Amino acid sequence: MLIIILRTFILFAFTVLFLRIMGKRQIGQLQPYELVVIIMISELAVIPMEDTRIPLINGIIPIFILFALEVALSFISLKSEKARGVICGKPSILIENSQIKEQELKRLRFNINDLLEELRLKDVSNISDVDYAILETNGQLSVILKSDKRPVKPKDLNIAPPYEGLPITLVIDGQVIHENLKILNYNSEWLKHELGKLGVEEINDVLLATVDALGNMYYQLKSATH
Repeated sequence: MLIIILRTFILFAFTVLFLRIMGKRQIGQLQPYELVVIIMISELAVIPMEDTRIPLINGIIPIFILFALEVALSFISLKSEKARGVICGKPSILIENSQIKEQELKRLRFNINDLLEELRLKDVSNISDVDYAILETNGQLSVILKSDKRPVKPKDLNIAPPYEGLPITLVIDGQVIHENLKILNYNSEWLKHELGKLGVEEINDVLLATVDALGNMYYQLKSATH
């Protein structure tokens, strides 16, 4: 039993390491060859786990080869436009100037219902509002609305809103994030004082506290939202 646990741990660690090096992508963002590599790696990792008669190295070597192959294909795709087209494919225009490209749908075996569903997921209900709909190589649908149908932006109204930036987390589940306080050139006493002004007595009671670029603090207690 101990051997099985140890083998499982080792294979799990190798698999996670290789997938981590491959990069942070969701399944829907993977290229076809990347998805194939992940599926094959998971299958190869299971075999030595189930059968202790198989040497552990027989599972690690194929996983490493697949990992190296994925890295090589990614590098080739990065350096060569032609190779990228062969390995990853090319985007396909499904809608152009509000007109559905019927032949392209047939070629991709992509039916009208699928197209309408993807548009709804992009908050588009009317095809007449669409300038282009492009099926990307990872299977995601990109939708470009006509200029008069796009959401109004502050720039369109000659408005310059203040810079917001990303809120910085100061407290998570009662624990002060001292690294972030140092970034802001503040200390724990400042944090206690600011939370005190909001009626918070104990930092341990705080589920989450953040501050934005304008100095506005948001906090939520473990028992209620403020």
